[in-house]
Amino acid sequence: QGQLVESGGGLVQAGGSLRLSCAASGRTFNSRAMAWFRQAPGKEREFCAAISWNGGSTYYADSVKGRFTISRDNAKNTVSLQMNSLNEEDTGVYYCAANELLVTVVPGSSENAKLYDYWGQGTQVTVTS
Repeated sequence: QGQLVESGGGLVQAGGSLRLSCAASGRTFNSRAMAWFRQAPGKEREFCAAISWNGGSTYYADSVKGRFTISRDNAKNTVSLQMNSLNEEDTGVYYCAANELLVTVVPGSSENAKLYDYWGQGTQVTVTS
């Protein structure tokens, strides 16, 4: 059984940056695409970014494109999300996710939370004005 553990969340002022990390244990996800989602209070879980198994392809939601960067280090079994130019709308709990199906990013599928089999417990990001 695989486990995902996120870290790096916190409180930041608008315009600031945070870097989230996701560490996998119990099994390796190095041959699978991974993703970051977020969920704001009272809202549904929202796709942020996805990355292919080797990091060669990435895919972003329009709301974070140009501000967030997803990356992975398969040697360390980690996935990261660098978040810049944060605004209050970025506030929420951020989740790392992995799945057994997707190897690369597939627009139209990567955004579907139902395709992901493994989820972390989430890390809170709060952006203040």
